[in-house]
Amino acid sequence: FGKCPFCRDPVPKKAEDFMTNIMKRAEVNDPIALYQMGVHRRDEGDYSGAFQYLTKAADLGDAQAHYDLSCSYHNGLGVKKDKKKEVYHL
Repeated sequence: FGKCPFCRDPVPKKAEDFMTNIMKRAEVNDPIALYQMGVHRRDEGDYSGAFQYLTKAADLGDAQAHYDLSCSYHNGLGVKKDKKKEVYHL
């Protein structure tokens, strides 16, 4: 415990280092890292950036990313409201 399951390095203690590790994982299409980046972007108010990361994570099979995309389509966050796509990702 205490090691990154992706790279096996110790989990960083600083938030900046943590985000750097997530970016490295996202660059190699780790769906969990892509989802985490999407959530991070959304929390910063960058809904279009969040949508891009979440879409890629969902394409790779991340169920939570599908749910968040459904919510994005329902609320029109970063995308135009779309009931069909909302249901598709749900």
